[in-house]
Amino acid sequence: MAVNLFWALGRMRRVLERCRTGSVEEIRRCLLDEALKIQEEDKAICRKMGFNGAELLEDGMTVLTHCHAGGLATADFGTALGVIYAAKQQGKTIRVFADETRPLLQGARLTAWELMQNGIEVTLISDSMAAWVMSRGTIDCVIVGADRVARNGDVANKIGTYGVAISAKAHGIPFYVAAPFSTIDRNLPGGEDIPIEERRPEEITFLAGRRIAPESVRVYNPAFAVTPHTYVTAIVSEMGIARAPYAEAFDRWAGAEGLE
Repeated sequence: MAVNLFWALGRMRRVLERCRTGSVEEIRRCLLDEALKIQEEDKAICRKMGFNGAELLEDGMTVLTHCHAGGLATADFGTALGVIYAAKQQGKTIRVFADETRPLLQGARLTAWELMQNGIEVTLISDSMAAWVMSRGTIDCVIVGADRVARNGDVANKIGTYGVAISAKAHGIPFYVAAPFSTIDRNLPGGEDIPIEERRPEEITFLAGRRIAPESVRVYNPAFAVTPHTYVTAIVSEMGIARAPYAEAFDRWAGAEGLE
């Protein structure tokens, strides 16, 4: 699903092709050097992305996020959480509401823990509470990561993100996406072409090792969902902040990278 993973694998494959006539040790060293280079680049990209996105946050804001997009998922700073960390480094006080992110609970297990470790005030809520919390005037904006972004700005992210985006629009709350440029798939016209992984039914029917649903119940368990670009206020990357029409912004970014 995450297109930047395929980008990194492609990069490693090209290194392997260049080094394949060498010894096993030489090939290993070439691959390790490239992997470490990608790691250092990812650190720099996430920090630049974070400070680009921090421009969208004002002191005292409360942010809602869904799933996990922090340092545990990247080489260092994170994507969506990197925006929050950058704002903190600028001296801004930012509070966070973190969705639990059923069924694998990434928000509860990872996001809440990481934010607490970094001194960010975080409140954990169940996914079903997000719209109601927004209706109370508690949330100033939503920031999420992305696994893939289509050319038109449609965004694939963890299941539940689409519902959060709909709720945000209904309540007039900005919905921001933070993702590296490598996540943007300019060859994909729209989100309807993004394949959606379906996972094991046991993730739904069991909780903490105990069955919570009838044995014969039918289960549908998509791991991701596509949020249409019409619900996205802006997309933040290391290249800057893009607003609709997204294809034009992405082409400018590609031109700056010499990828036209």
